[in-house]
Amino acid sequence: MTTALLERRFLADYARTGTNILLLVLIPVTFVIVAAPTLADAAKVLGGAHEGPGIETVTAGWAAAFLTGIAMYFQVASSRASDRRLILAGQSPGRLAVARLVTGAGLAAAATIAALSALAARQGWADPARLIAGTAMFAIVYLAIGAVIGAVVPTAVNGTVLLLFVWILDVFFGPTLSGSTSPLLRVLPTHFISLWTVNQPPEHGGPAALVWSGLWVVGALAVAYRVVAATAPAKSRSVATSGTASARESRQRFPKPPRSPSQFRTEFAMAVKDWQRTPLLWALLAAVPAVFILLSAAITPHGRSRVVVREAGVQVTAIVDPAVIHPGTMAPEAIASLAALVGVFVVLDARAADRRLVLAGQRPAAAVATRIAMVMMASVLVSGVSLALTATVFTAERWTVYALGSLILALTYGLMGMLLGPLFGRVSGVFLAFLLPLIDLGLGQSPMLGGDPADWALWIPGYGGMRLLIDGGLTPTFDEGAMLLVALGWIAVLMCAVLALLRRIINCPIPGRRSDGSSIGSSVRAR
Repeated sequence: MTTALLERRFLADYARTGTNILLLVLIPVTFVIVAAPTLADAAKVLGGAHEGPGIETVTAGWAAAFLTGIAMYFQVASSRASDRRLILAGQSPGRLAVARLVTGAGLAAAATIAALSALAARQGWADPARLIAGTAMFAIVYLAIGAVIGAVVPTAVNGTVLLLFVWILDVFFGPTLSGSTSPLLRVLPTHFISLWTVNQPPEHGGPAALVWSGLWVVGALAVAYRVVAATAPAKSRSVATSGTASARESRQRFPKPPRSPSQFRTEFAMAVKDWQRTPLLWALLAAVPAVFILLSAAITPHGRSRVVVREAGVQVTAIVDPAVIHPGTMAPEAIASLAALVGVFVVLDARAADRRLVLAGQRPAAAVATRIAMVMMASVLVSGVSLALTATVFTAERWTVYALGSLILALTYGLMGMLLGPLFGRVSGVFLAFLLPLIDLGLGQSPMLGGDPADWALWIPGYGGMRLLIDGGLTPTFDEGAMLLVALGWIAVLMCAVLALLRRIINCPIPGRRSDGSSIGSSVRAR
């Protein structure tokens, strides 16, 4: 009875944010209906399962896995305080872990139904039993992965980057998209599930794909249970002191100190010091682009692809080898997604602290400038690492222009992430921080999937930056001055929106307090 009550409460908490429910529809539609034809083209280039309904079928599993993994991560990582209270009240860690995993099963079921509904709307179900079972196994494996990462990596930006890193590796280098037969890639979580779902033989010895798939599902759930139960907050004699602490806070704004750039320098130094306490973030910001660039160079077969470029002011179609250009064009999507994720959490994690600093006399302009500077620093880091590794496997015609395009894309999506977090919250913000770069750079702008960008791709943020990157990578002269202005225009618009939103957030009263600084709770008690 207690476990069932916990499950209902956990699911109600997830459903309380309306955008979470909206994305249960939006993400399957994006993967299964919008992206499937483009991904099939990518599979044809990379030697994957492009014949028949293979890619279209497995996109339902990818969508279900993505939704379930992110939702389960936040179910576990963001509930440490409430779980501590439940354990203090007598709940056992094992039962709490079961409740979390059963809640995840409900989320997995919802994600599976949404993904399969999108697939039915697109093409119908050729083999319903195999399709339903395969998609459910995708979701369950990522339920477990999200739970494990949530238990051991509670810092949201670190955990979500790590989870997306695993998912993108699994999708882009799995057997149905890449077609690679490397033994190293068989350790990917849904390698055998993908093969079984599309009814493709594994082409190597050992048990059948269904046996391996079942072992992954059972093993992943067992590991998730042990990890979540073992990392549950232990009983503590400490008593929450938030009410006492809040009572000690100032009930009025302090006089503003003289205007000085030292406020920005001090806050920026403290923000950098705070990031230094999370070395995993820096490792992931360097490792994610590295892995995708080097693996794309290793698995892409040689061939011939069309790419539309501008040379001497005239659009021409160049015939290029995909094995040569893929490493140079794979990096932008990883860079943009990472920058967007950093933007989401830089704002969300510092929101309460910035409000208190402003109450204590910090100028709002200094607080806003610090957050924007942190996102810019992360964007420069990701771009720099990406360029250094790209240079080992790809030779750009003009490195200056190529690097400028890469940096512009990182800054564009870093600023966009700063808008997504406050507007959509943690869970939905993470979904969109990955989904928007995928649609923009991975599907709309990628030269690997078509000679020229789609018509709709001309009106979205990555168009100018991607044209600069392609121009610098494939042509010996600079011909995209207009696209540079377009890209800078997007950055200017996003910067204005970020400035307005952050000033509004920072100047809002601290939640739970009245505008005069008095505690809402204390006024109620006084009555």
